[in-house]
This record gives sequence, structure tokens and C-alpha cells, in this order.
Amino acid sequence: MVYLTLLICFIASIIITPAVKKLAIKIGAVDKPNHRKVHQRIMPRLGGLAIYLSFIIGLLVLRPEDELAIPIILGSLIIIITGVLDDMIELSAKFKLAGQLAAALVVVLGGAQVDFINLPFFGKLEFGMFSIPLTIIWIVGITNAINLIDGLDGLAAGVSSIALITISGMAILMGDTYVLSIGLIVLGSTLGFLVYNFHPAKIFMGDTGALFLGYMISVLALLGFKNVTMISLILPVIILGVPISDTFFAIIRRLVNKQPLSAPDKSHLHHCLLRLGFSHRQTVLLIYAMAAMFGLSAVIMSQATVWGALIFITLLLIVIELFVEKIGLVNKDYKPLLKMVNPKKAVK
Repeated sequence: MVYLTLLICFIASIIITPAVKKLAIKIGAVDKPNHRKVHQRIMPRLGGLAIYLSFIIGLLVLRPEDELAIPIILGSLIIIITGVLDDMIELSAKFKLAGQLAAALVVVLGGAQVDFINLPFFGKLEFGMFSIPLTIIWIVGITNAINLIDGLDGLAAGVSSIALITISGMAILMGDTYVLSIGLIVLGSTLGFLVYNFHPAKIFMGDTGALFLGYMISVLALLGFKNVTMISLILPVIILGVPISDTFFAIIRRLVNKQPLSAPDKSHLHHCLLRLGFSHRQTVLLIYAMAAMFGLSAVIMSQATVWGALIFITLLLIVIELFVEKIGLVNKDYKPLLKMVNPKKAVK
């Protein structure tokens, strides 16, 4: 039944998206071109509402049961309202953050908390009073990470879909039917929207979609991997390697360039790849491949021993750093590892 629901959500999203497009244009929820954006014409940007409505249809059909079902629905409603308002009237950063914090708090108080992790070689680490703030930081952080990569046609929807496939696959391995059910419902809804959102896009998901997908992925990752070993806790970080690394190096870039952390720029991963000469479609597909690589890496690491996982993580971090330096994700002069490996060539 769960796979049939995925198909129902996919079809529902395909049917609903054109109606949402008309609504977005009618109420003025459009994205206008500017110096930071890649698109050259006014685009409707309320597409995330189609994903959400299809998600609700999936819930009504499948009715997955869990103690967190109601908190997740309430939290997702708060995040959707925040996104819709932002797509319509462009909320200030503090109001958007307030909506994200409220949505995160609903599921955290509902019981979605990371209370402890088992450290390899060192036993259990209890979070205690820090459990709630750490969990909220995780949810808000991932929500914004998905929002930050929403810069090209189909990019956030595709990367989110790959993350959802990986999380759902891991849920099968762990026997977690609730995470599997919700993961596939969101996946079907997102893939249906992607039919209209892939380059050349007919509609953008807007903050409505980016915030909703980031929120749901962060919560699903939390439910699927909480209260386990440190290695298992790292798995969702690897699954979300593309948005997390892009956000992390955006922070590093702004610190190195002495800019405010909230300062917008055109130096994210997709911007760097476009500058290297890749086309819009090639850039999106290349980032899809990266996201799939991270997803596969998480699955492989989940089956590894502790030492094997630690070695794998170390190698993965080195590869990420070399790639970042090569494409200039921080800036053109940031090349510490490349300078160490080949000082003369790195200077050129």
C-alpha cells in the first residue's frame, strides 16, 4: 500500500501543480529576476504548496500511525504558512526564523529529540538539558540548508528527492515503517512537482517548498537515526552532504571574506559550476550525481565497522575539501590542501 501511495502522491502533485501556478500568478507570489538570480523572467514561486497538498493527500490515504504524527503535521503546517507568507510578501529574516523555530519546537516537544549517542571507544554521551536546543538547531539548520541550494531549476527538488530515497532505503534496512511511509509520501509529492520544475522550469517551489522539504527531511533523518551510535548519527549528515557542505563553506567563505553571515552572494556550489562553463542542466545533473554519491556513501558506511567508517569519513572529508578548493567555493585563493600537495601548481 505504501508504494501505491507514492504513486498517488506523484499523480496528485502533477495534477495540482498547474492550479497552484495559476494561483501564484493571481496573488502575486512571483520571483523577479535580479543580479543574484539565474533566471531571466518573472516566475511563479508557490510550487511548494502543490507538494504539501499532495503530501496531505498521501497522509489521508495511508494514515501512517506514530506518536509524532500529529506534531509533524502541525509543524509542517507552521512551516508551510511561513513559506506561503514569504512567497507572497517576503517576510523579514527574523519572522522566517521565528516560523522555523516554532515548527521545530512543536516536533521536539512532541518527542523528537536526540537524548544521547554512543561514542566509539568512549561509551555513552548524554545530552541532558542540551537535547532540546541541539535538536532544534539540527531542524532549523537543515531547513535552511535546503533553502540555500534552491538556486537552479529542479535543484532543491532533485537533491531532496535523492535524500528522501536514501532515508527511505535506510528505513527499510532498519524496519522503520513510519519513516518509510512519510519518506515515500514526500518523495512522490516532490517528484510530481519536479515534472514542472526541472529545467526549463515552469514554476519554482519558492520558500514554501524549500522550507517544507528541508523541515521534513530534517525530521525524518532525526527519527530514523536518533538515540544510536555516533557513526549512525553521522549518516544523515552524509545523506545531506550537498546542502550541508554548501552551507558550511558559505559560512567559511563569509568569514574568510569578512562578510556578514547573512550576506547573500553568487558563490554557492551551483554558481561555481556555472562559472566553470557547465550549462544550467549539466550543473543540476552534476549536483544530482554528487547527492547520489553521498547517499550511496551513507548506505555503505552503515554496513561498515567502526574503524572502517572512521577511515571512510576521513577520506570523504579530504575529497570534499579538495573539490571545494578546486572549484573555488570559498574563494579563488583558498587552497590549503592543494598548496600542501602541489605548492607551485596551486599558486597558479
